[in-house]
Amino acid sequence: MTLRPRLHDRLVARAVLGSMVLVWVVLLAFDALLDFASQLDDLGKGSYSLGHAVLYIVCTIPRRAYELFPTAALIGSLLGMGGLAATSELTALRAAGLSRWRISLGAIAGLALVTLVMMVSAETIGPLGERTAEAIQVSAKSGDLMVGKGGGIWARDGESFVNARAGARRLRGAEGERVDLLDVRIFQFDADGSLLAFTHADKARYANGQWTLSRTERTGFAGAEVTRATRAAGAWQTSLRPRTVLAGVEPPRYQSTRELRGNIAYMQRNQVDAGEYENAFWARKFYPLNVLALCLAALPFAFGQLRSGGFGKRLFVGILGGLAFFVLQRFSQNLFTAYHLLPWGAHLGPPLLVLIASGLYFRRRV
Repeated sequence: MTLRPRLHDRLVARAVLGSMVLVWVVLLAFDALLDFASQLDDLGKGSYSLGHAVLYIVCTIPRRAYELFPTAALIGSLLGMGGLAATSELTALRAAGLSRWRISLGAIAGLALVTLVMMVSAETIGPLGERTAEAIQVSAKSGDLMVGKGGGIWARDGESFVNARAGARRLRGAEGERVDLLDVRIFQFDADGSLLAFTHADKARYANGQWTLSRTERTGFAGAEVTRATRAAGAWQTSLRPRTVLAGVEPPRYQSTRELRGNIAYMQRNQVDAGEYENAFWARKFYPLNVLALCLAALPFAFGQLRSGGFGKRLFVGILGGLAFFVLQRFSQNLFTAYHLLPWGAHLGPPLLVLIASGLYFRRRV
C-alpha cells in the first residue's frame, strides 16, 4: 500500500474539505451573529458604540474559527464522505481494491493541513485578536480600566493607578466570591501628578467584602526623602470592584501556549489554583488529537449507515456525535478536577477512546 497522494485521495479530500468549509462558514456566521446581538445590549455603556461592537466581533473571528473547527471537521467529514457513499463512489473505490483505511487517508490528510494552520493561528493571531477585542470592549465600557498584554490590566482608582500582571480567579466557597490578582503594582499620585508612593504586592485577594494585600513593599516619596516599608499582609482600601477588575482579565483559553505555561508556573509559585489554566494548556496540546478522533469517528458511518441516508440524516448524526464528544470531554474534565487527578488525563481520555473504537472498526473491516 502506497501513501503517496493519488487521484482518489484528491477526490476524497476535496469532498470532505468542501463540505467542511461550508459548515465552518455557517457555524462561524451563526456564532458571530449571536455574540453581535448580545453586544447590542451593551451599546451606550460608557463610550461603547456600534463600531466598537463590529470591531470586537471581527477581532474574535480567529479564536472562533479555532474553537469551531473540530465540530466543522466532524460534520464536514460526514457530509463529504456520506455524499461519496450516496453516489456509490466509495463503493467503486472499494471495488478497485482500496481498503477503508486507505480511502480515509485522503480525508485525514486534508483535515491535518487545516489543523496545522489552526494550531499556528492559536499561537499568533488568535491571542492577538482576542486581546485587541477585549481591549476595545473593556476600554470603551470603562474609562478607568485598560487591558494589557498577556492578560494584565491597568485600572484607575481615584488618583492611583493599579497594574496586575495576570491570574485573576473567581471562586465561590465559604468565603463567598473571591478574587486573586497576582504581581500587583500601585502607583499613587497627588493632584499635581507627582508620584507619592509606589507599592508592590505579590498578591491581592478580595474575600469577605474587602481587599487584602500580601507581602507588600511600599516606597514613599516626599520631596528629596524616600522611605521604604514592608508588610506581610494588610488591608487595601480601594474603590475597585472585583467584577470590574475581572472584566479586564483575558480568559486562559484565549492565551497562547507560552503565556499559559508562564502563568501556570507563576500561579503555582504563589499557591494560587491554576486548574483553569492547566485545562486550557492541555486542551491546546491535545487539539490535533481531538480533530483526528472526531474525523475517524465519522468515517465508519460513511461506509455503512449513511450510504442510503440523505443530507438531513448525515447532518443530524454529525451534530449528535459532536455533542456526545463534548459531553464526554466535559464529564472527564470535571471528574479529574474533582478528584485532583492529572489534568492531561482528562483531555487524553475521550479522544483516545474514540481512536481505539475507530481502530477496532478498521481492523475488523479492512
